[in-house]
Amino acid sequence: MVDMHNVRTFNADMRFKAGYLNELEKMLEKVLPHAMLKAKPNLESKIRTLKRDWVIVYDMLSGKNNSDFGWDEYRQVVVVEDAVWNSYIN
Repeated sequence: MVDMHNVRTFNADMRFKAGYLNELEKMLEKVLPHAMLKAKPNLESKIRTLKRDWVIVYDMLSGKNNSDFGWDEYRQVVVVEDAVWNSYIN
């Protein structure tokens, strides 16, 4: 998806243009020929999950009243004290 974004073939402002899932399916078929991943439902479902998870992490790092959250560059994880975490999930 990063390659598709950088090439700008399927870029349309903040989203991908129609048909990007089929192109992504072709790209994956070249790299993983026997995986048999299909644009719908496999790739579409995974992208929906990634978007949902991204919104949660973005909110932790940039949202209001969430200044105690940080990012550990080495481990690639969100870091926060236990008390703040427990308050956030409640």
